[in-house]
Amino acid sequence: MKKTHIIALVLIFTAIGVVISTLSDSGTYIDFRSAQINMGKTYTVIGELDKGGEIKYDARNNLLTFYAIDKIGEVSKVYYRDVKPTDFERSEDITMKGFATDSGFVATEILLKCPSKYNEQNNLADNE
Repeated sequence: MKKTHIIALVLIFTAIGVVISTLSDSGTYIDFRSAQINMGKTYTVIGELDKGGEIKYDARNNLLTFYAIDKIGEVSKVYYRDVKPTDFERSEDITMKGFATDSGFVATEILLKCPSKYNEQNNLADNE
């Protein structure tokens, strides 16, 4: 085999490996209770902000703590070490990637689904 063929094969196998590792790392959507069973393993939990729970942001330590309710109704305290997202309190859904600990769920990434500005405009038009 020529060197170019060998290099091409190595690149192809590397690309396949990257795709497979990305798919396996994409995580499984799970609830807080199931994440608690497998503490330390990274999962993705979809839930919503518990509006009645305490929301604290410590800017000095860059720590946001809040309570979230997953899709089956399980409530958990969530710790997020990053800047508090804009319009956090207005979010509809929160997608949290992280792991469970004894004290709650440690989110390493958060993605918010906020109300659409178009929905707000439609609600204003309906109320007029």
